[in-house]
Amino acid sequence: AEFKKGPKPYTARYVGSMVADIHRTLLYGGIYLYPADNKSPKGKLRCLYEGIPMAMITEQAGGIASTGMFEGKIQRVLDLIPDAIHCKCPILMGGKRDLQVVYDQYKKAGIETPEL
Repeated sequence: AEFKKGPKPYTARYVGSMVADIHRTLLYGGIYLYPADNKSPKGKLRCLYEGIPMAMITEQAGGIASTGMFEGKIQRVLDLIPDAIHCKCPILMGGKRDLQVVYDQYKKAGIETPEL
């Protein structure tokens, strides 16, 4: 039998429940992405009761919780200061190695990224 070395290729998995999707990401690795786009420039997930609580759990587990490129910069979700109860934010969460893949793509595009 021949075994490939290195990380497994990424595949798409989506349960539809943020808690279940983050749980799977923490257990098995990978990246949870819910970025901003043209239709939802501030993202779709609510900061106060989705993004920030799951960011706390992700970071306590040793992972990274980022907004990706949002409002002109990349920042930690836990550094966001919500301006309303239902305000929204984009989310990128996962292990450091996995988020480095995303940050490397930002760097290739000339976007400054924080150190992991």
